[in-house]
Amino acid sequence: MNDKQEKGAMQVDVALVRELAALLDDTHLTEIEVEDGDRKIRVARKAGGGAPIYAPSYAPAPAAPVAAPVAAPAAAEPAAPSGTMVRSPIVGTAYLSAEPGAAPFVRVGAQVAAGETVVIIEAMKVMNAIAAPTSGTVKAVLVDNGQPVEFDQPLIVVE
Repeated sequence: MNDKQEKGAMQVDVALVRELAALLDDTHLTEIEVEDGDRKIRVARKAGGGAPIYAPSYAPAPAAPVAAPVAAPAAAEPAAPSGTMVRSPIVGTAYLSAEPGAAPFVRVGAQVAAGETVVIIEAMKVMNAIAAPTSGTVKAVLVDNGQPVEFDQPLIVVE
């Protein structure tokens, strides 16, 4: 080890820095960052288009593992209503009525017939009517009007 090198000091690859600086000129980028393990080199152009500058840095040391907090006993979650789940066949926005201000298609306790529209899912500006798969009583409405929904998300429970 010579006088200019300290134990643990990063060795800068000057050829790499020059290559990155040339790449900045060729591509008109303002900065480039290269990472190799815990070594990181960032080459950035000065404001006003001056010569590129570089700033070597080290990645932060990994944090020490933290013990997981002990969870308090959870209150009993309400049981999911039993019955036939009406699920979203697509990703979109759920609407519980045909138009704003109109009565909802169904409410909890309402009777529905198989094939009756229970919700509309809007996807890509197309309104898709979702029908009850079976006849029965609506036990739960699991979404709000205008709520975004995912594929296969439960919407309504019919028993």
